[in-house]
Amino acid sequence: MVHFGGKRNEALVKAFTAAGAAVDECPKLKSPGDLAAFARNEVRQFGGRITADAVAALVDAIGNDLRQLSAAASQLVSDFGGTIDGDAVARFHRGQAEVTGFTVAERVLVGDRAGSIEMLRWALERGVPHVLIADAIADGVRTAARVASLSSTNPGELARTLKMPPWKIKKAQTQSRGWSIDGLQQAIAVAAELNAHVKGAAASADYALERAVRRIVTIRAETGRGSRARAGY
Repeated sequence: MVHFGGKRNEALVKAFTAAGAAVDECPKLKSPGDLAAFARNEVRQFGGRITADAVAALVDAIGNDLRQLSAAASQLVSDFGGTIDGDAVARFHRGQAEVTGFTVAERVLVGDRAGSIEMLRWALERGVPHVLIADAIADGVRTAARVASLSSTNPGELARTLKMPPWKIKKAQTQSRGWSIDGLQQAIAVAAELNAHVKGAAASADYALERAVRRIVTIRAETGRGSRARAGY
C-alpha cells in the first residue's frame, strides 16, 4: 500500500500497523542532488557502477519518478553490467527527458542558445503550459540576480539570508556565472514582458516564448562578464 499523507491516510496507516504491517518512510525527493544519489545507489544495489555524467544524464532523461529511475537502473546494469557511462544512458534514453519549464530556464541561464530552443520546443510539444515555462524563466533569472547581488559566496550563508534551500542557492550560483548585474536586470525586464505576453498580450504565446529565450541568451552574451572576449558570438 502506498499513501501520500493526509489525516485520513494516517489513520489507515495506524490500522495497518496495528495489524502487524511494516512501514517504510519514503520522503519525496526533489533536489537534483537527492535524485542523483538515489539513482547512484540503485545502480550499486543492482551490482553496477555509474559515472557522474551518466547519473546526470539518467536523471535528466527520467525525471523525478523514482520507480522509473529504479527500473532504468536495473535495465542498464542488466544490459551493460560493470560501469555505466553517459553513452550507455544516451543510447536508451535520449529524447525521453521529462522536460519542464525549469529545464528550459536552466539552459537559458547558462547561455545555451541551441539547447534552450530545443528544450522549449520539447516542452511545448509535450504540452507544458506557456505560463509555467514563463514563470520558471522568471524565477531562474530573479534567483540568479539575488544571489549575484550579494558579496557572499557561502551557500549556507546565502541560504539563510535569502531564505532559500542551499541546493537552490548552489544551482543559482552556477547559473549566474558569466552574467553581469546589468545583464540580469535586462533579463528580468524581458521575463516580466514575457509574463504578460503568455497571459494574452501576444498573438502567439509560442512565438513570445521563443523570442524571449533568444533575447535573454543574447543579453548574457553581450553584457556578461568577459563579453569582450566573446565578440562575434
